[in-house]
Amino acid sequence: MLTVFFSLHMDCNILLSCLVAFSSDCVGEGIVSGTPENVWECLKPDPNGLRVKWDSNVKKFELLEQIKEDISICRTVTPSAAMGIIAPRDFVDVILVKQYEDGSISSNATNVIHPSCPPHPGYVRGFNHACGCICIPISGEPSKTQVSSFFQTDLGGLLPRSVVDSFFPSSMTEFYSNLAKAVKSLKDI
Repeated sequence: MLTVFFSLHMDCNILLSCLVAFSSDCVGEGIVSGTPENVWECLKPDPNGLRVKWDSNVKKFELLEQIKEDISICRTVTPSAAMGIIAPRDFVDVILVKQYEDGSISSNATNVIHPSCPPHPGYVRGFNHACGCICIPISGEPSKTQVSSFFQTDLGGLLPRSVVDSFFPSSMTEFYSNLAKAVKSLKDI
């Protein structure tokens, strides 16, 4: 298990824990400077949303099926990573978005097989086991949001264990750093 604390400027503090076993299990927690609404605007799983603009690990996000207002099946495409050692991946997940009485909002997902989305040539099919993120308002600090994220990802393919072990912690750190910058850019508009 790897546990690391990062402070990224004044926009975000991160506590990151990763356990790399069969798949990679990571939990990140950060305080982001921004209202829960603005943070969620950057995080929400929306094909026309901001996530593909700021998250370097999301190249494309496609809606495959809208099951209910808060449940959808989506395909996420990731670019190659680790100087090309990790080939582009795609993931097909069922996603539940849930709003809570305290103002928190979460996105929860897990992999699913969808008939309209078989594996695509040029991409390795990865699998997200239970994963997601939640934006939690901080009492008394309306311009700050606690963001907790967790994922259990099997990247698929034949990657060396050392590549997987080093990729996830740095990827998660970059995620929080880029999220903080994206939220800040919303405030500047």
